[in-house]
Amino acid sequence: MLAFYFLAAQVLIIGGITLLERWRNPVPTDWLRNIQCWALDLGVAFLVLPFFNDWSGQSLIDGAQLPFIVAFLIFLVVRDGSEFAFHVLQHKVGFLWKMHSLHHSDPEMSALTTNRHFWGDQLIKALTIWPLTSVIISQTETMLLVYAVATLYNYFIHANLKVDYGKWSWVLNCPAYHRLHHSRLPEHYNTNFAAMLPIFDVIFGTYRRAEGWPPTGQATTPRSFRELVSWPHFESRVDEEEQAAAARPATA
Repeated sequence: MLAFYFLAAQVLIIGGITLLERWRNPVPTDWLRNIQCWALDLGVAFLVLPFFNDWSGQSLIDGAQLPFIVAFLIFLVVRDGSEFAFHVLQHKVGFLWKMHSLHHSDPEMSALTTNRHFWGDQLIKALTIWPLTSVIISQTETMLLVYAVATLYNYFIHANLKVDYGKWSWVLNCPAYHRLHHSRLPEHYNTNFAAMLPIFDVIFGTYRRAEGWPPTGQATTPRSFRELVSWPHFESRVDEEEQAAAARPATA
């Protein structure tokens, strides 16, 4: 039942942000591919991930023995830090990039871009960074529930809304900050990897304050559901028309 409520919350948040996007910055989006990605991810989450066991050994920190707010903050920092590290590797390691490039292939970022991930990404996370978090700190059901609610903020981060926290952008991710990470301009590459907490970018030298509203996307995008499902195989395909579109300067 909780899964149903969470899915309903996703739908409501996406719908609300999409209305704001249409009002504030109405541009064409690759909504169909994004929804197809979302459906694939949900299928994997419900049908495959239950067969992946989480860490069953002793954790370095017992989250149940700490005050909730302390345990949750530790868990948030550990999980967000591991997501940051994995994200950096996605841009540095060839086979991980072939999967992750699907996320960057969205021609125009929007709330739905949040769901534009290759279905295999979560399987790798289920074998690596998610168990690693449990090795460091054990989680209660309440901690996981609150974290799940917090992750809904990712829809705002990817939104096509010109929101910039300016000098406070090192505190919390926002649309302008994350758009710089998705920029197709070479001078913006390898910056702003943070999921929610940009402090990791500050620590590791990848932090960069937002500047303007750069164009996003790349020369290669999936043209069909078949290409979406087997994306790493098509990642290096570049059509002349797509390449020309990616080279055009942004109009906004």
